[in-house]
Amino acid sequence: MDTIDRRGFLKDSAAVAAGASVGIGALRRSTASWAGANDRIRVAIFGIHSRGAKYHANRFPSLPANAPGRPQNPEETHENVEVAVLCDADENTFEPCAKRLFDDRGLKRPRFERDFRRVLEDDSVDVVTIATQNHWHSLMAIMACQAGKDVYVEKPLSHNVREGRKLVEAAKKYDRIVMHGTQIRSSPGSQEAIQKLREGVIGDVYMAKGLCYKTRESIGHTPEEPVPPGVDYDLWLGPAPKRPFTQNRFHYKWHWHWDYGNGDIGNQGVHQMDVARWGLGVGLPPKIDAQGGHFSYDDDQETPNTLVATFSYPDAGKRGLLLVFEVRHTHTHPELGVGIGNIFFGSEGYMILDSYIGYKTFLNGGDPGPSRYEDKSHIDNFIEAVRTRNQETVTAPPEEGHPSAAMCHLANISYRLGRSLDFDPETERCIGDDEANAMLTRDYRAPFVVPEKV
Repeated sequence: MDTIDRRGFLKDSAAVAAGASVGIGALRRSTASWAGANDRIRVAIFGIHSRGAKYHANRFPSLPANAPGRPQNPEETHENVEVAVLCDADENTFEPCAKRLFDDRGLKRPRFERDFRRVLEDDSVDVVTIATQNHWHSLMAIMACQAGKDVYVEKPLSHNVREGRKLVEAAKKYDRIVMHGTQIRSSPGSQEAIQKLREGVIGDVYMAKGLCYKTRESIGHTPEEPVPPGVDYDLWLGPAPKRPFTQNRFHYKWHWHWDYGNGDIGNQGVHQMDVARWGLGVGLPPKIDAQGGHFSYDDDQETPNTLVATFSYPDAGKRGLLLVFEVRHTHTHPELGVGIGNIFFGSEGYMILDSYIGYKTFLNGGDPGPSRYEDKSHIDNFIEAVRTRNQETVTAPPEEGHPSAAMCHLANISYRLGRSLDFDPETERCIGDDEANAMLTRDYRAPFVVPEKV
């Protein structure tokens, strides 16, 4: 295919659903004019109600020297990076975001688009960031790669195991810089902690425990109601099945419904899952078992608010490795002082890697070990990689984001089926379990389909 009607392709998602072959030369904007230079990078943000406004729209733009609220540290801004487009299926999110984060800071106001496919048609946009509902993450990112955009995609990388693998394939096929929003990987303190584990600071590591103890109130019950003005509900649903609108399946509360979210193990928990896997040096597990429930509250939430999952690696390490993960929403005590973070256990002590404080080690006999905390922007790493086109410098590539997200999905599958799973990490299929394998993907609502061939 020598030429392609790019606008027609992107408007017709059915072409994507069918796995259409795309002439990449026609779709990709050449990066030669700005990569590695100081030319302006133009960013579009998909999803601006919560994370997209609080983090993406707040961190990506360059701030003029006299802008109100300019960070004290000039390294907290990026030179020649412009947020050019804000995009959301709910147009009511635009004005508050634009005023607070652009008008009030002396920044040029971005244009607004409701349909992200129109943004993918725009050759002047270099980067898209995705902070939508989980069920849109992989498909949007795949389409952005096909359109020649670099991508920053929030956690979890995927809503199910199969589509995460397809995003890995798309990033590689179209040679795009893709960054997963697991920011802990970009912290020098966390990098040092993992290196200490490799060096044997606590001896032979045999277990990691990820903790997601995050108190959350009941969402209650809400009735079905008409779709609010300004909301493109069909586009918001995208790949998910058509259901009546309710507030409990909309802004943020969608996390607690299987159609759109993955519960807290796939929300906050994917950060700690990623660190646990990173610290153990393991990939996908051969054995998964998860149990839990939705306790204390009588409300519309479908996902568990209490979950304990174990991932076994019998052939890893000297005598096998174990990864344990716990989610608790109701009031609880921290474990070893940690509520959201990780604990690594070794033959000579243990290490606490708190997601918000840093790491400390405790050696046998009570002797204190190394301790350090330092934060670094994940966005800095992404922008640098976009400019240099050096895939090796990306701290959280999709190859790492995919297994971390997939382990959250596998825990949810085990919980929902009420049994353990035997899993083949090479084929990414459950062994002898058709019911579980069916849950590795979803029934996509046409035309919003993740294709077999990306």
